[in-house]
Amino acid sequence: MAENRASGNGTGYAEGVPCWVDAQLPDVEAGKRFYGELFGWDFEEAYDSTVWARLDGDRVAALARKADGRLPSVWTVYFATPDAEALGRRIREAGGQVVIPPVRIGEGLGAAALVTDPEGAVFALWQGDGHPGFGRRHETGTFAWVQLYARDTEVANQFYGTLFQDALFGPDAKPDFGRSPVSEVFSEMMPPHFVVHFRVASCTEALGTVTRLGGRVQVPPFETSYGTVAVVIDNQGASFAVLER
Repeated sequence: MAENRASGNGTGYAEGVPCWVDAQLPDVEAGKRFYGELFGWDFEEAYDSTVWARLDGDRVAALARKADGRLPSVWTVYFATPDAEALGRRIREAGGQVVIPPVRIGEGLGAAALVTDPEGAVFALWQGDGHPGFGRRHETGTFAWVQLYARDTEVANQFYGTLFQDALFGPDAKPDFGRSPVSEVFSEMMPPHFVVHFRVASCTEALGTVTRLGGRVQVPPFETSYGTVAVVIDNQGASFAVLER
């Protein structure tokens, strides 16, 4: 396993740390071909219609079949918590919503909940048990960062800073989570949302692979404080970013 786990609460990651990502797709087999070639992942059956994506044997993400074809194809970030029920209550008190209350996943893997912030950006909570989260991150082909594109970054900072004070601002904080205005990168008409970033050795090479595999470039490479980023859309409509550091 890589260096990547935060200690603290039995989940393997401290509360408020991005600990997992998954993609909801119409065709998991097509997703395996796309992401397997792009990031060098292989796959194993997990539960229901979900597969683990692995890099060198470690779990780095999951791909799942959408339960309803009317739902968007999307990558979702999960924030760690020791108690999803309690965090859900705090989210409601802070102006967010609980879309799907905590449900147990698989055979003793943990509990997940789907929530939104006050502006409607969707994210998930993960109360880990048998599955604490990423087996590795911050390496080529793995999760590297998540950026929230918000209407009002002051509202976002207040909301997430209240929920995840230690993870974002504590003495041991090494946040993988930033906030920017939507209009900084996207059209002002786009709703607030999270963009999951995966690390690559070269943005240019990654974009070439994405387009060859049937995806497209949504936002060409641009410079940030955490590296060179490009936002892309896979061949099934799910948006994510590649990050070169």
